[in-house]
Amino acid sequence: MKYFPLYLKMDKIKVLVVGGGKIATEKLEKILDFTNDITIIAPFICDGAKEYIEKNHLPFSLRKYEINDIKEFDIIVVAVDDLMLQKEIFDECKLYNKLCNSVDSVDYCNFIFPAYIKKGGLTVSISTSGKSPAVAKHIKKYLANKIPDEIGEFLDYMDNLRNSMPKGKERMEYLSQLAFEYFENLEEKNKGLQ
Repeated sequence: MKYFPLYLKMDKIKVLVVGGGKIATEKLEKILDFTNDITIIAPFICDGAKEYIEKNHLPFSLRKYEINDIKEFDIIVVAVDDLMLQKEIFDECKLYNKLCNSVDSVDYCNFIFPAYIKKGGLTVSISTSGKSPAVAKHIKKYLANKIPDEIGEFLDYMDNLRNSMPKGKERMEYLSQLAFEYFENLEEKNKGLQ
């Protein structure tokens, strides 16, 4: 199966998470890095999910999923072990042209969650197309150690410069040179630490 890497603008995107257990909590944690327009429907909500709900003032319903619950949402995350419910919700999502992710069931997904690193304005995603989340996790850890923690500050600096300069070849070359120098200095600094 082939997956197209895509960064989606999340403002005005409504997310529904079906499930309130440990896996739902993990998905909430990831989604909250990008939006808090999230609603949860679950007959039970574990302590971890409750913390995210309370901290972010997320709406939730303590009940089982019902047909048509997805209508007002754009993205649906099905974080339950019930394969029949996963299939039912996925089929309903197809009818309404909704994006659906059923955790650990690629047959009932039209998108997957990549492993990702987020530092300030930088987001790097890693996917094995669902073949090995364990490998993606280790690549994430490896890359996270290579990316400087202060990259967010540098990106803010570059953004301010980019917005203050007129568009054109000079701006492009100048910003490219600054980026080159930033990483050259970083490599020199890392060599000095070895």
